[in-house]
Amino acid sequence: MKYLSILLLFLFSGCSINKSLETSGKIEVQKIWDQSPHNAFTDLLRFKNKFYCTFREGPGHVSGPTGNARILSSLDGKNWQNIASFKLDGMDVRDPKLSITPDKRIMVLIDVETYKDGKVETRKPYVSYSDKNGENFSQPEPSKVDPKIAVKSDWVWRVTWNKGTGYAIDYQPGAIFLLKTTDGKYFENVSKIDIDGSPNECTIRFDKNGKMYVLVRREEGDKKGVLAICDFPYTTWQFRKLKFQLGGPDFIFLNDHTLLIGSRYYSADQVEQKKLNITKTAVFVTDIKGNVLKIIPIDESGGDTSYPGMLLYKNNLWFSYYSSHEGKTSIYLAKLSLDRLKQ
Repeated sequence: MKYLSILLLFLFSGCSINKSLETSGKIEVQKIWDQSPHNAFTDLLRFKNKFYCTFREGPGHVSGPTGNARILSSLDGKNWQNIASFKLDGMDVRDPKLSITPDKRIMVLIDVETYKDGKVETRKPYVSYSDKNGENFSQPEPSKVDPKIAVKSDWVWRVTWNKGTGYAIDYQPGAIFLLKTTDGKYFENVSKIDIDGSPNECTIRFDKNGKMYVLVRREEGDKKGVLAICDFPYTTWQFRKLKFQLGGPDFIFLNDHTLLIGSRYYSADQVEQKKLNITKTAVFVTDIKGNVLKIIPIDESGGDTSYPGMLLYKNNLWFSYYSSHEGKTSIYLAKLSLDRLKQ
């Protein structure tokens, strides 16, 4: 009876979200990497007719100064080869993110952490660049954050380029700032984004008119995600509270009125969800305001999972993520038909 009560509570709580839940069905999924004890925190890019997938390798989710970043490439999305690995002695290399610079190279933005007495002492962005063919990558070098806002913990999360300028979010303890860059080596402060609830991981995208959308994860309060929206010069913000929690979020525009959000899928009652062990990675199809139209969980995911990379190619959503549903935390690539995602 106790477990029946828990199940009923889960099913009936948050029904405004769960009513849009679909089964994943017919999603092509393949494991593309599992060589380290813990493989996680992905990103995905297409460049020069190839797919690129990057992620962190380490002994565990948080494991001290022992992580490195790896990049794989593939011509067909099925057969992958290692092309780069970044390791910095005595530092933890985390959450590599890929973008294409205005001069047509791949830029890798990495969080690098130093430790003292077993605890993180500093967090700083580092950057690496490929050659024009996307084949050889430079040794990561430290970037500089605008000294007007820089602190000991500057986690600069995912650069998105628009009209020759790259934009990223610097998340610090209890605060997030919009930054801009022309080269990934120096990040200038643009504006503070005043959101409560301990905001942290963010992804920036632009609509065709240059309006900025920032998807924000929150760790305190009700923990619901936020969509922050702003017109150029990106200093006056509007906020839309989402009805769901985010974990390792990414998103892209499907069209002018639909967003595809990749994240962990949490029920309205996270505690009961954990008891039932049904954490998944999912694609949330939403309108432009973040209202959920449908949720497609990926069956081949669970436990320690999420942090997707997303791109649209040949009428499919290509979706990298990590998951521990098979026991070992590994890197997966999913492919979903856009026909299924359209309303």
